[in-house]
Amino acid sequence: METMDNSMKKGSRGGKREGAGRPGTDSKLYTFRAPKGMAEYIDAQDNKTDFIKNCIAKSIVDERTNLEKLGTVYSATQIKEMNLPYFDIGIVAGFPIPLDNDEKAQDIELLKMLCPNPESCYLIRVEGYSMIDAGIHSGDIVIVDKSNRNPTESQVAVCEFNGDYTLKRFVKRDGFGWLIPANPDFPEIKVTPDDRFSIWGTVTYIIHKPRH
Repeated sequence: METMDNSMKKGSRGGKREGAGRPGTDSKLYTFRAPKGMAEYIDAQDNKTDFIKNCIAKSIVDERTNLEKLGTVYSATQIKEMNLPYFDIGIVAGFPIPLDNDEKAQDIELLKMLCPNPESCYLIRVEGYSMIDAGIHSGDIVIVDKSNRNPTESQVAVCEFNGDYTLKRFVKRDGFGWLIPANPDFPEIKVTPDDRFSIWGTVTYIIHKPRH
């Protein structure tokens, strides 16, 4: 009987007690260095943590507000999943190919195909005609991958320029950056060291209706 009691005691040790430990959270801890002037300003605040959080929250709102000048903005994570039948065959502008056999089709998840990184992808309904020769018309939807901030000169990017956002190609020429439209009616924009400039993301897909 003593052996059984000892065995039961040993077996009851080491298990995780319900409610024990710290509660789970999705928050993250950040640390950073601030230059002297900024550090003095932060130190002067009554609650440094709330001050920094409020500054970041305002920055997010301002970014969204300025970005919406391009058009309507949706995060890819807001889009519902959609599966469509996909026929893995080549189609050429030649003899007709029957596509009425569902057994040949396989389902694909459209969002994953267009947005491999949905957490960093956004859908923007574009307003304006500066990129019309790149196949982007007013009313089209572009999918922008925010994790790609190094576009090639042939790719279209969302660029932040002095607080505003614009859809352009970015090229380097004569030691300067240039924002290049795809419409001769719009001027090229020179980026100087005095300008506030960054690449916000790169266009990966363009969605529009066929134009006749």
